[in-house]
Amino acid sequence: EDYTAGFPWHPHRGIETITYLVEGEIEHGDSLGNTGVIGSGECQWMRAGSGIVHQEMPQAAQRMLGLQIWLNLPAKDKMATPKYNGITKEEVPVVNEPGVEVRVLAGHYKDVKGATQGDNVKATYLDVTMEAGASWHLETDPGQTLFIYAFYGEAIFGKDEQPTASRQAVLFDYAQTFSAKAPKTATRFVLLMGSPLKEPIAWGGPIVMNSKEALNEAFQELEKGTFIKEAGVKA
Repeated sequence: EDYTAGFPWHPHRGIETITYLVEGEIEHGDSLGNTGVIGSGECQWMRAGSGIVHQEMPQAAQRMLGLQIWLNLPAKDKMATPKYNGITKEEVPVVNEPGVEVRVLAGHYKDVKGATQGDNVKATYLDVTMEAGASWHLETDPGQTLFIYAFYGEAIFGKDEQPTASRQAVLFDYAQTFSAKAPKTATRFVLLMGSPLKEPIAWGGPIVMNSKEALNEAFQELEKGTFIKEAGVKA
């Protein structure tokens, strides 16, 4: 039950945080004034931009399953206005195919538009569930970066048919078509894909900038109490 200690109030700058919960509940609050609960099948897509302070507190549950991804903002948007976007389960399109279910959180899947398209970073975010014995293929752009995180099950991914177990993340160098097979067990994984920024990265804890100077400035502002630059966009 150590997860119930959660993540008390902490800052972010220069990124977007995407918290996706498959099962469970997380209470959240932020410096924009947002408060609420992220429930099963829901997503919190938050642009930290110039600076936000928030907390995420998981609630005790029979099962807690989810993940948080950070999307690096391009240099021109590092200091963008903070913004919160809560995505409910009902807002996520679901595509059913033989032996496969695809939830389209962001971007597009075939002709289906996801729950969000992103304001600053255009990413594809899919939650894929496969029955045992199923296979799945996705047409991709070789110029983009693609990785998966496996929630559960055993699957074979990519052109090299790399076996992947539960709770593993894999970054792929792949061709025009990405493939997945679940030969023995039901499998669930998320797939994220987007264009690399190809910019310098200066990372310090919850803050990601383009230079050490900008990173140091952010931490100095935290100490001075000048970190929050603007009210931001409340949900």
